[in-house]
Amino acid sequence: MGSLETLHLTDSGSGSSAVVARRGATLLSWDSAIAGGGNIDGYVDEDEFVSQDGVRSGVMAPFSNRIRNGTYRFDGEQHDLLPGVPEGERRIYHGFLREMDCDVVSADATDTDVRVHLATRKIRPGTFAGYPFAVDLEVTYILTGAGLTLKITGRNVGDRAAPYGSGWHPYFRVGTHDIDRLELHVPAQTAIRTDDELIPLDGERAFVPVAEQDPPTFGTPAVLGDAVIDAAYTDLVPDPDGVTRTRVRDPETGLALTIWQRGGNIMHLFTGDTVAREPRTSIALEPVELMTDAFNRPDCQDALTLLPGAQRDFVCGVDASADH
Repeated sequence: MGSLETLHLTDSGSGSSAVVARRGATLLSWDSAIAGGGNIDGYVDEDEFVSQDGVRSGVMAPFSNRIRNGTYRFDGEQHDLLPGVPEGERRIYHGFLREMDCDVVSADATDTDVRVHLATRKIRPGTFAGYPFAVDLEVTYILTGAGLTLKITGRNVGDRAAPYGSGWHPYFRVGTHDIDRLELHVPAQTAIRTDDELIPLDGERAFVPVAEQDPPTFGTPAVLGDAVIDAAYTDLVPDPDGVTRTRVRDPETGLALTIWQRGGNIMHLFTGDTVAREPRTSIALEPVELMTDAFNRPDCQDALTLLPGAQRDFVCGVDASADH
């Protein structure tokens, strides 16, 4: 990755491995011994990383996805994330962390896992236009033989409440470079409707039962086929342990990846049709805390508000399996 510093994690018992860049605490690769390797479609070189095309495995904080027109109102104050940017070019998404260099706090290996803990304390008033808040960010990866866990922590170290939300933007491969034949299951009850800029509609108009949504939402396992999707789903149905699980599987090999999340109730699905390199050869399954444009939604204000001294953790991950 050229000048970008990376950390290499290997689980000695299974042979599973991962590579994480300090910049953005970005996962570059994950090779599962169970699912055959090459399971994360990350950036291939420094130029692609710098371009941020596709936001491959981006850790999204202190906001995820888009903010309408780059402006929002919080705690009685109006904020502009894109001062001086003309109409028609005012697009901002996926937060600040993905382009920030993080410090390595610790790296440890045990008999059961390998983990690395990264952090940045650079988000302060005056650092980022339109975000006059002090929030420390921490990202921990835990690699095991079966999977990978990601923990994102936001801590308000300022003297005023801050709007905050996080998420993860990975692209997955499962034993094939053709996503059309993959089987997908997203355990959602509700789809989120958006406008042409992928901003959710106002109020309750944003929500529609999955049974009424087109294209399909894969509430029961189904082959992806040629469906073109860039949409989010909510009201995820958890398993008895309280964890929600989205699953993508190659029916020809039986190899499967399960993307799980604790906290947050949104899964964003993107079939990668517009990425510059190898479109539709991997699928983005993005667990997030809050819906797109949450900073501008009254129904999200309680969930996004991080009080002084408070912290919020978002934990998600991916497990590999093979059923034959």
